[in-house]
Amino acid sequence: MLNVREATASELGRYYNAVKIDFDRRELLPLSSVRRAVRRGDQEFLLFYDEETAMTEGYALCGIRNVYGYVLLKYFGIFSWYQGQGRGVEAMRLLHKRYADRQGIVAELTVFDDSGEGEYLQKLRRFFRRFGYEEVPFAYRLGGAEVLLTAKPVRGTAEIRPVARRILTDFYSRCLSPAKLQSMVVFEE
Repeated sequence: MLNVREATASELGRYYNAVKIDFDRRELLPLSSVRRAVRRGDQEFLLFYDEETAMTEGYALCGIRNVYGYVLLKYFGIFSWYQGQGRGVEAMRLLHKRYADRQGIVAELTVFDDSGEGEYLQKLRRFFRRFGYEEVPFAYRLGGAEVLLTAKPVRGTAEIRPVARRILTDFYSRCLSPAKLQSMVVFEE
């Protein structure tokens, strides 16, 4: 059975290397920024592990402090050797249970390739829809790529469009300098 725990400070660097493999460098937050945000309680770096074997099977980086009460699911991944076994589904359920007292969970879906609406993005959309994430019509770019913003209402609403810019700016300003924020996150509205 899968369970979830927060990564220790010493584990953070090791597991952040997995994030570097799974995500495009243009959307990566600097490890030093993540460490600071985790220490301050602005973010949580979660590890999903098998209770019987104690083997870590995946991770999630979540921005947890926000004026509107939403959580930003920044990175989410299951290690390739555990994929196709339902671990992503279990991990997502654990995330939802962990943040059941929040207004909702916001997730950014990005694809850094020329295909735009390619197969990988469609797969991501289906996965997140399965868990009640709704697409939010809000245009912005992250590291140069278009973002498909999604939100899962928990106690609040998925209709976050009117405050999306403030929510995202709040999340990112807690871990990035103003110059890095301005270069990494570009709002089109």
